[in-house]
Amino acid sequence: MSAFDDEPAAWGGVVSPPQGDIIKDALRKEELLKEIAASQQDLRTILARVQSVQKEVDKLTSGNETLQMYIDNLTVQMAKRRT
Repeated sequence: MSAFDDEPAAWGGVVSPPQGDIIKDALRKEELLKEIAASQQDLRTILARVQSVQKEVDKLTSGNETLQMYIDNLTVQMAKRRT
Protein backbone atom coordinates (compact mmCIF):
# COMPACT_ATOMS: atom_id res chain seq x y z
CA MET A 1 0.00 0.00 0.00
CA SER A 2 1.47 3.32 -1.04
CA ALA A 3 1.02 6.75 0.48
CA PHE A 4 -1.04 7.75 -2.57
CA ASP A 5 -3.81 5.13 -2.11
CA ASP A 6 -5.87 7.53 0.02
CA GLU A 7 -5.36 10.49 -2.37
CA PRO A 8 -8.63 12.45 -2.83
CA ALA A 9 -10.42 12.42 -6.19
CA ALA A 10 -9.75 16.15 -6.58
CA TRP A 11 -6.03 15.35 -6.89
CA GLY A 12 -6.58 12.80 -9.62
CA GLY A 13 -6.99 9.72 -7.46
CA VAL A 14 -9.87 7.33 -8.09
CA VAL A 15 -12.26 7.00 -5.18
CA SER A 16 -14.47 3.94 -5.37
CA PRO A 17 -17.61 3.71 -3.26
CA PRO A 18 -17.40 1.50 -0.21
CA GLN A 19 -18.45 -2.09 -0.88
CA GLY A 20 -21.44 -1.74 1.48
CA ASP A 21 -22.91 1.02 -0.69
CA ILE A 22 -22.78 -1.15 -3.81
CA ILE A 23 -24.61 -3.93 -2.02
CA LYS A 24 -27.20 -1.50 -0.60
CA ASP A 25 -27.74 0.00 -4.05
CA ALA A 26 -28.14 -3.42 -5.63
CA LEU A 27 -30.63 -4.48 -2.96
CA ARG A 28 -32.53 -1.20 -3.32
CA LYS A 29 -32.69 -1.61 -7.09
CA GLU A 30 -33.88 -5.19 -6.73
CA GLU A 31 -36.61 -4.07 -4.32
CA LEU A 32 -37.67 -1.29 -6.69
CA LEU A 33 -37.86 -3.75 -9.58
CA LYS A 34 -40.08 -6.03 -7.49
CA GLU A 35 -42.34 -3.08 -6.62
CA ILE A 36 -42.54 -2.06 -10.28
CA ALA A 37 -43.41 -5.61 -11.34
CA ALA A 38 -46.10 -5.82 -8.64
CA SER A 39 -47.52 -2.45 -9.71
CA GLN A 40 -47.60 -3.56 -13.34
CA GLN A 41 -49.48 -6.71 -12.36
CA ASP A 42 -51.94 -4.61 -10.34
CA LEU A 43 -52.49 -2.38 -13.37
CA ARG A 44 -53.08 -5.43 -15.58
CA THR A 45 -55.66 -6.70 -13.10
CA ILE A 46 -57.40 -3.32 -12.98
CA LEU A 47 -57.39 -3.08 -16.78
CA ALA A 48 -58.95 -6.53 -17.09
CA ARG A 49 -61.67 -5.51 -14.62
CA VAL A 50 -62.32 -2.25 -16.48
CA GLN A 51 -62.65 -4.15 -19.76
CA SER A 52 -65.03 -6.62 -18.12
CA VAL A 53 -67.18 -3.83 -16.71
CA GLN A 54 -67.15 -2.04 -20.09
CA LYS A 55 -68.47 -5.19 -21.79
CA GLU A 56 -71.22 -5.43 -19.18
CA VAL A 57 -72.12 -1.75 -19.68
CA ASP A 58 -72.25 -2.24 -23.46
CA LYS A 59 -74.53 -5.26 -23.02
CA LEU A 60 -76.86 -3.36 -20.67
CA THR A 61 -76.90 -0.35 -23.00
CA SER A 62 -77.91 -2.59 -25.87
CA GLY A 63 -80.65 -4.14 -23.73
CA ASN A 64 -81.90 -0.68 -22.77
CA GLU A 65 -82.03 0.36 -26.42
CA THR A 66 -84.05 -2.75 -27.25
CA LEU A 67 -86.47 -2.06 -24.42
CA GLN A 68 -86.81 1.57 -25.50
CA MET A 69 -87.70 0.50 -29.05
CA TYR A 70 -90.28 -1.93 -27.62
CA ILE A 71 -91.81 0.84 -25.48
CA ASP A 72 -91.86 3.23 -28.44
CA ASN A 73 -93.61 0.62 -30.62
CA LEU A 74 -96.18 -0.07 -27.93
CA THR A 75 -96.80 3.66 -27.54
CA VAL A 76 -97.36 4.04 -31.31
CA GLN A 77 -99.69 1.04 -31.35
CA MET A 78 -101.70 2.42 -28.41
CA ALA A 79 -101.98 5.80 -30.12
CA LYS A 80 -103.26 4.15 -33.31
CA ARG A 81 -105.95 2.25 -31.42
CA ARG A 82 -107.26 5.43 -29.80
CA THR A 83 -107.78 7.23 -33.07
